[in-house]
Amino acid sequence: MLKPSRLIVGLLPLSALFLAACKPTEQVADPVAAVKVGYYLVSEAPLSLTTDLPGRTSAYRVAEVRPQVAGILERRLFTEGSEVKQGQPLYQIDARTYIAQQSRAEANVRSAHNLADRYERLLKSRAVSQQQYDDAVAAWKQAAADKQVADINVQYTKVLSPISGRIGRSAITEGALVTDGQSAAMATVNQLDPIYVDVTQPITRILELKRALKSGDLKNTGSDQAEVSLTLDDGSAYPLTGTLKFSEVSVDQGTGSVTLRAVFPNPDRALLPGMFVHAQVKEGVRERALLVPQQAIVRDSRGVATVWVVTDDNHVEQRDLETVRTVGNSWLVDSGVSPGERIITEGLQHVQADSLVDAQPATNVELKTAFTAN
Repeated sequence: MLKPSRLIVGLLPLSALFLAACKPTEQVADPVAAVKVGYYLVSEAPLSLTTDLPGRTSAYRVAEVRPQVAGILERRLFTEGSEVKQGQPLYQIDARTYIAQQSRAEANVRSAHNLADRYERLLKSRAVSQQQYDDAVAAWKQAAADKQVADINVQYTKVLSPISGRIGRSAITEGALVTDGQSAAMATVNQLDPIYVDVTQPITRILELKRALKSGDLKNTGSDQAEVSLTLDDGSAYPLTGTLKFSEVSVDQGTGSVTLRAVFPNPDRALLPGMFVHAQVKEGVRERALLVPQQAIVRDSRGVATVWVVTDDNHVEQRDLETVRTVGNSWLVDSGVSPGERIITEGLQHVQADSLVDAQPATNVELKTAFTAN
């Protein structure tokens, strides 16, 4: 028979084992995994701002060739589509009747001049009156004027180019009758070098630019005339730059826009009148521009542009941005972020408010814009 003391000693390990089995197990919490994201470091730099405006080309000068005397067209003296010089003969009109009129006028001048000389000698001996002499001198001068008109008409039988440029197709052929002052042009000459580019800009945008320049947010480029670059209708860039020369003094009531005119060099005649183009006009320089990549911006239900910013303790917070305009593949912003802050551009779908993140420099950001030289 076991003694009570030995029974108690034997039960102690069993009791300890039972109590250990009944004790609830403690849960060990796993650390929260940080979300991997890529960030773009916001910085500020001087930025040249440009605006893209649609427009069309137009000839620098246009001259419609018309006859100044009537007659039968004898010859065409140019090749259609070629370059012509100012004063170059383009057409020859039958000049025979005008040459005859010139000869008659020349004879009249000689006769009137001889009569005036005779009356001058007779006036000294009082054989003719002063009135007769004055009439003879007037007739001489009138005959001389008629001779000048006859000479001019003979010159006009050879139709000359009024300007230098490229001539188009001829509207008439040899044997056609032309008349002085006819409404139909015989041909048209266009000066294509330089060439105009007419673009339109909303008046609201012009007012915004004036306010920005006045407040100092935008500075002039330093030249009196803004520089303009050109993109053709097929998307290719025109290699030469132009200058803004003219702004219309009134606003189009139908569109609320103002016409701007730029002049471009066109030595190879690559630009022809009537082409549709896009002009990039330099507006000025923003000295402290903040750009945010487009892939970093998310629009909320209000339509407000927002970004996720990585804080100093590697958590995230959402910010509202005040955007100004697009510049290349980024947004120019006025407020919402500051230089040196990290905004998320990769892994946006995995973050939420106050998420812990493992932020690394992003690989999907390559800003394409026109920063000025520092």
